[in-house]
Amino acid sequence: MKYLVRDKIFAIGDDYWIEDEQGRQAFLVDGKALRLRDTLELKDPSGRVLITLRRKLITLRDTMNIERDDETLATIRKKHLSLLRNHYRVELADGSELDVSGKILDREFAVEYDGELLAHISRRWLRVRETYGVDVVREDADHALLIAVAVCVIRMAEA
Repeated sequence: MKYLVRDKIFAIGDDYWIEDEQGRQAFLVDGKALRLRDTLELKDPSGRVLITLRRKLITLRDTMNIERDDETLATIRKKHLSLLRNHYRVELADGSELDVSGKILDREFAVEYDGELLAHISRRWLRVRETYGVDVVREDADHALLIAVAVCVIRMAEA
């Protein structure tokens, strides 16, 4: 399933819709203004909060938490930097890890679990300017989590 994300979205307090490949509103990203730390909520079309994204304030490495029902679902940290690719580690609450690597600022990267592709993020297959796609490859994957990971990684890379 492919989702379309508008790229002009990263000011605190901005809200934006993520659409599915049929153009239907799939998720609302609600930027929470007037918060002490960077906070976003990923909501379903009816307004129910699915996931909360929070940037940690005081850390040695830039870190964001993904929470569901007030419990940490995942923690994202930058792994290391190379000249051509960025790498992020997503530590899930169950102890497993996702690997995010690619050209984050160019919106060309992948999310993998144990070498298996879960999602591909790309601008390449879209004609709409300032838009990138999140292609969730595995239908049994947590779509909201993978979209949250993409949003967090891009936000961290642009900070």
